[in-house]
Amino acid sequence: MSPRLDESRTEHPRVSASSIPSPQQTKLAPPTEPGAGAATEESAFAGHLENLPEIPPFDKVGPVDARALSKTLFERLESLEEGTHEYAYVRNTLVELNLALVKFAASRFRSRSEPMEDIVQVGTIGLIKAIDRFELSRGVEFPTFAMPTIVGEIKRFFRDTSWSVRVPRRLQELRLDLAKAGDELAQKFDRAPTVSELAARLSITNEEVIEGMAASNAYTASSLDAQPEEDDTEGALADRIGYEDHGLEGIEYVESLKPLIAELPHRDRKILSLRFVANMTQSEIGEELGISQMHVSRLLSRTLTKLRKGLTLEE
Repeated sequence: MSPRLDESRTEHPRVSASSIPSPQQTKLAPPTEPGAGAATEESAFAGHLENLPEIPPFDKVGPVDARALSKTLFERLESLEEGTHEYAYVRNTLVELNLALVKFAASRFRSRSEPMEDIVQVGTIGLIKAIDRFELSRGVEFPTFAMPTIVGEIKRFFRDTSWSVRVPRRLQELRLDLAKAGDELAQKFDRAPTVSELAARLSITNEEVIEGMAASNAYTASSLDAQPEEDDTEGALADRIGYEDHGLEGIEYVESLKPLIAELPHRDRKILSLRFVANMTQSEIGEELGISQMHVSRLLSRTLTKLRKGLTLEE
């Protein structure tokens, strides 16, 4: 079996439709020096593939003909041993013959930000998986069986790679449900639906709707260094969302004052607290402590001078 196709049956390798070996590439190449063994192998290969219909160029095969040819090839595939050249030839022919299904499924995601070539690549992986799992005995047409697998592979690709910030799968699916419900309700009411209306439509709580909306913000992200539009006079995004916090300047002084205040007598600490925390006047502090306003002023001035001196010495 083609190693390239074997690799494609794992996760999401970056293969393109054109990289899948064609039936002509899969056939055995004649040896440079024909011998009895090579002739026997050629004869066995031809014997297994006899009575196969002639396949025209893949881009000229219509949907009806592709369906009929695929049925014939699947019948032959069931009689071949996996791992043989004959099996690889028929399997690769089925892939090429049904690539139109991948392109049709990929066209549904044309509005996504991912390149269409990448979407087709991932859809091709889904087609290969569908071919490997298909059974004629079930009586289902191959396009009917393959399309959910192809679309599911493409959706899994978007779910795993398109989110800028990884969120739980539950929230990823909730985002899709909210988008679908939002479009339906917007058409019905001719306005944007409310949180309560979305919750009622999806049979969930308002909190879950809000959580899903918040998770939607993680789908795409912009660089802080991204340049604005040509007609935008503002700077980069980082320049617009940042601001200067003047409160940061006082943090160092507050931390330096803590040990100095802790060393003050209890009455001095009490006066500082009443003046700068409770915002009491000197007269009110005097009444609180049972001393005159003038005495409060002298004590407060002496304490502030001591603290100021302590900060100066530390610097």
